[in-house]
Amino acid sequence: MSSKRDARHGNGLKRCGIVTGMPSRRSRTVGCLLGGAVGDALGAPVEFLAIEEIRRRYGPAGVTRFEPAYGRRGAITDDTQMTLFTAEGLILSRVRSEYAHGGLATQAVYHACLRWLFTQDLQGQSGLIRTHGSCAVVDGMLTGHRELFARRAPGQSCLSVLRSGRMGTLDQPVNDSKGGGGVMRVAPVGLVFADAQKAFRLGCDAAAITHGHPTGYLAAGFLCALVSRLTAGDPIDAAVSEARRILVTYEGHDECRQAVDLAVALSGHGKPSPQAVETLGAGRTAGEALAIGLYAALAAGRDFRQGVLLAVNHSGDSDSTGSIAGQIMATRYGVEVIPDDWLAGLELKNVIVEVATDLLDQFTGR
Repeated sequence: MSSKRDARHGNGLKRCGIVTGMPSRRSRTVGCLLGGAVGDALGAPVEFLAIEEIRRRYGPAGVTRFEPAYGRRGAITDDTQMTLFTAEGLILSRVRSEYAHGGLATQAVYHACLRWLFTQDLQGQSGLIRTHGSCAVVDGMLTGHRELFARRAPGQSCLSVLRSGRMGTLDQPVNDSKGGGGVMRVAPVGLVFADAQKAFRLGCDAAAITHGHPTGYLAAGFLCALVSRLTAGDPIDAAVSEARRILVTYEGHDECRQAVDLAVALSGHGKPSPQAVETLGAGRTAGEALAIGLYAALAAGRDFRQGVLLAVNHSGDSDSTGSIAGQIMATRYGVEVIPDDWLAGLELKNVIVEVATDLLDQFTGR
């Protein structure tokens, strides 16, 4: 990844805060990754705090800006780290000879997840290299950024599965986890596949690497199909309907479908509120995290600030729900919808922009 691109796209993005016209695909792609990272960073200080404690610490409105977490304001968590590594896996699936025979994008994403593990498990680095080889584990773009070696509350399902050396699949699940560690990281899949059914399946495959319960991977598939159709410019109602249509063709979809349906129904009734969010759960499962992010994105319309703050100010997995809401909204409206003051303080902003740009270039040539 080039430093020239950092300067061109990282520091040079222009946003007026008002969305007019149809966003470009580049704007949607960069927006998705930045929007997710902003939501992640807003939720990081309050992850799993009760709403009463959030209000006690930050006031009646809860979090309204970046608050300190991991030693700074605007810090990302494992959600954004793993999203970036998923994107890197997709990028390398297009350029490395070992993935050239087609159908190996999931393998490339798995290798990228191993590189993320390499950044988190310093004692196990030599074992990873012995088992998988240096190319699969070390030789990527992101392992050159030492900031990504910071541990930001990595999920135990992801850590334990990746340490095991087993790669979960839909046919051979590696566990029965339906936590949010799959859905939180897969949005890049939706950015690069215009076919929503293909995006859904690869999203499921990418999540099933570490999460074997149907809800754990079907929520990921739904999000990827939704992002796919939003990237193509579909209205959000149509995009949600298409993702839901695909969802119900998969076995074990009931829990995820019910979560999506409740989110959609709530978004059309009453004023958006933390109380409404908490009827959807705490975001501890993939279905709940998807539902909260989707509800916030639908209820807030074009108001990115309102939507992401709604998604993080609740008693639950605030960084994941904020990230999902931010991904959906900024894919829908483009990077211009994200407030400048939040982008200015975001950790690794230029790296995120560069990964998004490389992803777009590899899959469109533009």
